Amino acid sequence: MGEKKNVYDESKIQTLSPLEHIRLRSGMYIGRLGDGSNKNDGIYILLKEVVDNAVDEFIMGNGDRIMIDISGSRIKVRDYGRGIPLGKVVECVSVINTGAKYNDDVFQFSVGLNGVGTKAVNALSSYFKVISVRSGQCAEAVFERGKLVSQRTGKTKGGVADGTLIEFEPDTSIFGEYAFNMDFVEKRLWNYAFLNTGLTLVCNGREYISRNGLLDLLNAELDSESLYPVGYYKGERMEFAFTHSNAYGETYFSFVNGQETSDGGTHLSAFKEGFLKGVNEFFRKSYKSEDVREGMAAALLVKIKDPVFESQTKNKLGNTDIRSWIVNETKSAVDDWLHRNPDGSKSLEQKISANERLRTELNAVKKEAKEAAKKISLNIPKLKDCKYHFGDGSRGDNTMIFVTEGDSASGSMVGCRDPMCQAIFSLRGKPENMFGKKRADIYKNAELYNLMMALGIENDLSGLRYSRIIIATDADNDGFHIRNLLLTFFLGYFEELVTSGRIFILETPLFRVRTKKETRYCYSESERDKAVSALGPSGVEVTRFKGLGEISPKEFGQFIGEQMHLVPVEVSALKDVPGLLEFYMGKNTPSRREFIVNNLLAEIDA
Repeated sequence: MGEKKNVYDESKIQTLSPLEHIRLRSGMYIGRLGDGSNKNDGIYILLKEVVDNAVDEFIMGNGDRIMIDISGSRIKVRDYGRGIPLGKVVECVSVINTGAKYNDDVFQFSVGLNGVGTKAVNALSSYFKVISVRSGQCAEAVFERGKLVSQRTGKTKGGVADGTLIEFEPDTSIFGEYAFNMDFVEKRLWNYAFLNTGLTLVCNGREYISRNGLLDLLNAELDSESLYPVGYYKGERMEFAFTHSNAYGETYFSFVNGQETSDGGTHLSAFKEGFLKGVNEFFRKSYKSEDVREGMAAALLVKIKDPVFESQTKNKLGNTDIRSWIVNETKSAVDDWLHRNPDGSKSLEQKISANERLRTELNAVKKEAKEAAKKISLNIPKLKDCKYHFGDGSRGDNTMIFVTEGDSASGSMVGCRDPMCQAIFSLRGKPENMFGKKRADIYKNAELYNLMMALGIENDLSGLRYSRIIIATDADNDGFHIRNLLLTFFLGYFEELVTSGRIFILETPLFRVRTKKETRYCYSESERDKAVSALGPSGVEVTRFKGLGEISPKEFGQFIGEQMHLVPVEVSALKDVPGLLEFYMGKNTPSRREFIVNNLLAEIDA
């Protein structure tokens, strides 16, 4: 007889409580776990869900101050809103689909998870306490990993303001060891402030407050090279700010009910359409959209009652019924602003004319580049493409392209990649430093032209063929230099790829530590030392990988699979980019040389 088959009968059917389900399938509720090194890691989502509820109180006109304290792994959030109804405190933080977010009379433009958010925080915290204060009465409940351990009610001391206090500690048994990066927290808090004028958030003693909303956001993000003062409009359901600069590409910050939509959606496409119509109506021209929007930066917030997002992480809005009013309101507001700001309208007209001339010049250069490319090959040289591409439904969301240095690294990847969704583009040596060059120069550089064609971004980013662009270079001097050259290329000409979270750095192990029985891969010297200690001093073989090409295809497969280590390329503010590129990729100044000698070389040689 063969082996006994797994038995599948009534005894195998399980029913989990909602909170047990959250703990078992946390990714369905908060997206990812992580250790706090990425801005989208779960610990920040937990903080967001609690603060969202406090912001919802402010939106409904209750309380204009939120106090936040982050000390180690313990977080406290205190709002001064209406407070949770005392008889429903336990249910509101522990029973799924319980809350007031379903009632338009109580919450009209909610940013929370509609009855799930705080429950998810509760379920995923080793310690969770909620206190609600209403008219001198209070109710408290304490939970551990979603299970109620104590509750009480009573009267407050005199002078205690109404509102809700939530204190929690993310569970290390789920998240592992983690730490809050306060730069990520500050970024989120500033967004709350910009999107909710008049609201004051205080975190660890520092205040976050904005008097001018998205106008402040755009001024904070952009440098001083705007061609005209930032335009601004605020209506009941929509707010936006805009300007132009001499930077390449377009930059947008879009939000729905306070939720950042990094992938845009209906509201952003409708705003772009309305902006073009408003400009053409004012100037009585038929400008092309690319000429109007090239060099544009804008921030947009819309408030809608029933937002429909296209993904669990709420990065893209899918509502189609909102398009017409956003187009019309944007068109009217832009036309009105241009009438009231003659200097700004003149600068915009000059920018559009300059864009038209640049496009004409580019078209001529593109034609020459295409003819040259045809002579080389009908296909893009050095591209190993995949079957599916970004935009091909759910399959396209997982597509990626690895940009490698040379055929050696590509050879290791080709043998182990997933040809359905993983493409590879091999660079021939170091690409040209594009800092300070014109956009037309891309088309005169065969290497970068082919990369641009492989990515599908020759005309604009709407043709992007891959969801993620992953730079995969060796961990040595040449590899770091190539990485910087590529980042200079993307930040200089395709800034939106970075701001929308499309660019990543692939981390591959530096060491392999193995015995006859076990193999461990280590990404740092400290990991290597721990592995050597754990496997025992005798019979341990330690290999240092000097380049990606040294890792065999059989080994490499696990490093570009489900356990892939990716570091997102992020910038804290766009206004920092010109200075950073000038320092690292510009001319050799004494301060730059001193920095390289004291920092980069020491790190590389370690």
